[in-house]
Amino acid sequence: MKILVFNGSPKGNAGNSNTMHVTRAFLEGAGFEDAEIIDVSKQKITPCAGCYACWTKTPGKCIFRDDMDTILEKRVSADVVIWSFPLYYYSLPSGIKALMDRQLPMGKAKMGSDHESGSHVGRYDVSHQRHVLISTCGFWTAEGNYGSVTAQFDRILKEKGVHYDSLFCAQGGAISNPDAKRFFDKYMETVKQAGAEFAKGKISEETLDKISTPVLPKEIYNSAADASWGIDHDKDDKTPHDNSFVFTKQMAAFYKHDGTDRVLEMHYTDINKTYQIVMTAKGAEVISEGFKKSTTRIETPFSLWRDISKGDADGQAALFQKKYKVVGDFSLMMKFDEIFGDSSESAKKEVFAEEKSALKTNMKVLLLPWLALLIASSFDPIIGGVVGIAAIALVPMWWIKHQPVIYEKITLIFMGAVSAALLLGVDVRMVTAIGNFSYGLMWLGSAFTKTSLTAHYSYNNYDDGEALRNNPFFIKINRILTVGWGVLFCAVALSMYLLVGLGLPSLVVMAIRYLPMAAMGAFTAWYPEWYMSRWSGGC
Repeated sequence: MKILVFNGSPKGNAGNSNTMHVTRAFLEGAGFEDAEIIDVSKQKITPCAGCYACWTKTPGKCIFRDDMDTILEKRVSADVVIWSFPLYYYSLPSGIKALMDRQLPMGKAKMGSDHESGSHVGRYDVSHQRHVLISTCGFWTAEGNYGSVTAQFDRILKEKGVHYDSLFCAQGGAISNPDAKRFFDKYMETVKQAGAEFAKGKISEETLDKISTPVLPKEIYNSAADASWGIDHDKDDKTPHDNSFVFTKQMAAFYKHDGTDRVLEMHYTDINKTYQIVMTAKGAEVISEGFKKSTTRIETPFSLWRDISKGDADGQAALFQKKYKVVGDFSLMMKFDEIFGDSSESAKKEVFAEEKSALKTNMKVLLLPWLALLIASSFDPIIGGVVGIAAIALVPMWWIKHQPVIYEKITLIFMGAVSAALLLGVDVRMVTAIGNFSYGLMWLGSAFTKTSLTAHYSYNNYDDGEALRNNPFFIKINRILTVGWGVLFCAVALSMYLLVGLGLPSLVVMAIRYLPMAAMGAFTAWYPEWYMSRWSGGC
């Protein structure tokens, strides 16, 4: 099979051609490794003179001797022709338009009847060919911008009985931009899928719809596009800005308000530049003077932050290695990808569909049944046993709405043993002490596994929680908290065994048992942010 690609980008086949970035993904998905790519900008193609000698004097041959002789031979003999070009002024770039004009020898002077407005009979039978149009444009959507292109190819191909598919990709300026890579990775996978479907026979309507759907919302893309030109709508558009200001503006363009107003100060240590991103419900504004009091300050080399934004460096790992510093409110860092991520509904559905459909863990399923058993047994062993058995029966019902965790199943075993012992009249002091101690050992033991007990639950607090499983801060903090809770339960078990025999009032016993747990709960809420802020050099 002969695959021919007409690359109409004036940038050629270099890596900085947005359209060829898409085309290469399509070719990869289709398995067209042997496709011949003709860089139109590098060919000698004399503009058509309109002399019609190719119809009369030298049928099928142009009077100009240039690269079009070979191009036409390949065009006629190809099985698949891919037209790859950026949208220029709502139409074709001049180079590929010249190539199309020079296809005149493929027709004859004789008038055809395949169109009511008039046409010419073709010289060659190319009805077996399949064509694909791949084009990028700099607008936020492709809709309404390709009318002249489709009208031309409809006349040249479709009305001659030759089928063609159109992959019109909006937001072309961002497709191969390293700073926007994380938003377009899944989009490029869809383009590869289109190639695979094409190779098998037909691109599905679903895939074509995905390709035509803008990746970024209109407001975000337009704001980022303006920022890429250094445009500041609050000032003269001609005001010059360096790369760091443009980069910071682009970062702010993806801002999504999370209910908290903030002032993020970015200090680029290697170039000694400072900007503030003022974030409110109305949007994010980047200022370079007249600074406000910052809530969070990031001190980082500009080169490092660029690498992090492009995905060439791991931001969390770099922070853990103290390659940059965070001062002030650290909670912003825990939600950074959420606040400066893609807020489009379509992207959410695509990227997080699997996560949204999955059940999430809930620590209440682990703690509430156990605490209910202990509290009830403090008043009466029999009541405690009955409550424990009832809780064991109810927990599987919770698993209908919440993802079960192995430690919940282990806890049910502990509860069954404790409840049975209480109902059989075993000393409540001994039973609850052994139960709490065993419960604590379960927590301590999990701290030495890859995912500690608290990590199974706390990662659900974040939009991209699954990614935190490899985050060094997340792993270390949860391991420390898990050990803390394990030690607490073991200590409560020992203290209860020793103090209950002293005949203390029940309220005092309950206070000794549960006040430390309340204090540990408060510590758990406070510790993660404090630890990360302290580690990163903040205050």
